[in-house]
Amino acid sequence: MTVDMLDRPDQPLVLLVDDTPENLTLMSELLADSYRVKVANHGAKGLRIAEESLPDLILLDIMMPEIDGYEVCRRLKADPATAEIPVIFLTAKTEQADEQQGFDLGAVDYITKPISPPIVLARVRAQLQLKASADFLRDKSEYLEWEVRRRTRDIQRLQEVTIEAMARLAAMRDNPCGKHLARVERLMVALATSLARQQPPLAAELDEARIAQLGKSALLHGIGKLVLPDRILLSPVPLQGEDLALLHSHPQAGRDALLAAEARLGSVPDFLRDARDIVYSQHEQWDGGGYPQGLRGEQIPLPARLMAVVGCYEELTSRRPYRQPLSHDEALAQIGAASATRFDPSVVLACIGAADSFAAIAGEYADDAASILCELQRLEASLGESIELTLPR
Repeated sequence: MTVDMLDRPDQPLVLLVDDTPENLTLMSELLADSYRVKVANHGAKGLRIAEESLPDLILLDIMMPEIDGYEVCRRLKADPATAEIPVIFLTAKTEQADEQQGFDLGAVDYITKPISPPIVLARVRAQLQLKASADFLRDKSEYLEWEVRRRTRDIQRLQEVTIEAMARLAAMRDNPCGKHLARVERLMVALATSLARQQPPLAAELDEARIAQLGKSALLHGIGKLVLPDRILLSPVPLQGEDLALLHSHPQAGRDALLAAEARLGSVPDFLRDARDIVYSQHEQWDGGGYPQGLRGEQIPLPARLMAVVGCYEELTSRRPYRQPLSHDEALAQIGAASATRFDPSVVLACIGAADSFAAIAGEYADDAASILCELQRLEASLGESIELTLPR
């Protein structure tokens, strides 16, 4: 139990624990003008009140039946809820060894009876001032930690909203009515999780937070497509010549857009670094046959190697107006056949390990008839665009 600094009463609470009624009465009268006071006539009751009320200071007798003051102090200091409450022993035991034992148990002061009221009040006041200072510093530290967590959470939310907005804009170049982005994010998370499980050396790099980040960064994989016309994006036949060259230029366009964002920020957030790697290198191939740089093997950033498999599976199992999707098993067979040529073999194995998750994602987030109709209308429009572009002038 913690008490907010603003919620604390003005008067500190002092708990008196003593089995002698006369002592409780005497100390209560002495302290009542300046403090709120609670009393306990045995150790067990004192522990219960301390746990429930969290007093600012405890004045504790040592010689009590059943549970003596030393044991009460030991239990108070063992409980995180009461460990920071200062304890002053107030006792008739005057031996130096007794006093040392009290300090060893965590007491902040040791006052012997018979008491001197001015000395008791001075020592109580001093310890309460120290407690107030410690509470202030602890509350300030907790507030700063809370504020850092809040601001970090706000930044993460802003980051996610920004990613999703950019991703949805890019998705307009695919199928604005489809569930493409939902599939990509979940497939990336499933694949990265499987790879981390299969490859222990990657477990530290691919922790839960990084995997979630990769899922979000993967949403930006298509940002470079904003520079491509529909006749290229929706072409049902292989591209050639200038159209193929234009297609191969879109990774650089996407990378340049993200580099411009980094320049404006003055830093490189991890999610943008991953997104840039995905956008620019997802079409590279393990054997060096990809584009735009012809990277091979582990020259290709890991996020891009993951995205290459995710993108292939998503493409093969998604409905298109000009072709039927492959089955889950057929898509995995094609990906497996391209291991060590198009795809990183370890990522292919991770894909096989995540096969059940992939199938579930493909089924749950499959595009409906309305989505296919939307893409068909765009395909028809793109054919009109192509005819218009080729008419003689």
